[in-house]
Amino acid sequence: MRIAVIGTGYVGLVAGACFADLGNSVICVDIDRKKIHSLENGVIPIYEPGLGDLVKRNLSEKRLSFTTDTAKAVKGSDIIFIAVGTPQADDGKADLKYVMQAAEDIGRNMGSWKIVVDKSTVPVGTSEKVRAMVEKASKGKFRVSVVSNPEFLREGSAVKDFLAPDRVVIGSADPEAARAVADLYRPLDCEVLVTSPESAEMIKYASNAFLATKISFINEVAAICEKVGADVSEVARGMGLDRRIGRHFLNAGSGYGGSCFPKDVKALQRTAHEAGYDFVLLRGTEMINSMQKTIAVRKLKAELGSLNGKKIALLGLAFKPDTDDMREAPSIEIVEALRREKADFVAVDPVAEENAKKILGKINFAKDVYSAADGADAIVLVTEWNEFLELDFARVGRAMKSKLVVDARNCLDSAKLRALGFKYIGVGRQ
Repeated sequence: MRIAVIGTGYVGLVAGACFADLGNSVICVDIDRKKIHSLENGVIPIYEPGLGDLVKRNLSEKRLSFTTDTAKAVKGSDIIFIAVGTPQADDGKADLKYVMQAAEDIGRNMGSWKIVVDKSTVPVGTSEKVRAMVEKASKGKFRVSVVSNPEFLREGSAVKDFLAPDRVVIGSADPEAARAVADLYRPLDCEVLVTSPESAEMIKYASNAFLATKISFINEVAAICEKVGADVSEVARGMGLDRRIGRHFLNAGSGYGGSCFPKDVKALQRTAHEAGYDFVLLRGTEMINSMQKTIAVRKLKAELGSLNGKKIALLGLAFKPDTDDMREAPSIEIVEALRREKADFVAVDPVAEENAKKILGKINFAKDVYSAADGADAIVLVTEWNEFLELDFARVGRAMKSKLVVDARNCLDSAKLRALGFKYIGVGRQ
């Protein structure tokens, strides 16, 4: 099948490379000439495990190509995926300007029937808006079918998630178009759910909002555990063994971040508001998460008192491991809170340093954890990179001024650290 993907961010680039690896002819489009030039040379602008090899292999096999020429991509493809950003607008809505621009470009350049697929995360009703825009731009000369095919990719495991998905959701009012898109996923061993466009669009938002709510729920449970002497790690394990609940996303810590959960929670609240419904649960989810992001700083103050002049080593800045994404990362709130407290802090992150500088401005980085720990009053585990979990903590402790560890992700071995003389503080752990 001949496929075009408009947008080469996380979703578009992963989808394009994976579809090519499944044997399709794929052309990816972006208006950023510098990015396209880099991609043509196999240089990946984002950190995503496995993606670089996938792109290089399919470039070499000539199944994957990159261009800034939207007209060329549209005319030479049968199915066109829109995978552009839908940033949050000031009122909480998803901003669809890039989606609608892509739809207009498709309409102006199509010369035959095209299947247009919304891969971007979009509110309910967007499929119809895209169809209307394509028809308007093409002056109704050609048939157009629109399909909603939401993505469920996790940064850090996006390639794996695409090639081994839990499910594929396809929403369309055109059965022929739905079958054509479903055929693209035939090589994958997964359930394909065909729905209306409206249901497909809602499935994406509802899924992310539910997972975000699960995170905020366990963080509230953690707060109670601290007060009553329970251990949230044990509680979460006991809950997760119930198949009705499941273990995933029951990890207490400093809350959720990234490009999806924060904006999708807000967007679903906005959708509910416009439909005349007050989504009280999501308002609570968002409020809890906002407070949770700085829990590490509150714990530091409870132990150290004033943080003025205290050296704090931050382990990790990215919103999760195996990515360099800093969008809505809890570390942003942590750094700002430490600045307000006039703390002297230093950070270490394997891949997010450059992106962190763009968002946080001037910040001190250490070459490794042992340098960061030198003379530190405390270390805070902010991102659970594997290399932070198996450190030589005896060496870390010898370098520190005081052996205080705040584990904001509840993933360090508390017994081991205490045996080495550390004061260990987790979230909801005893």
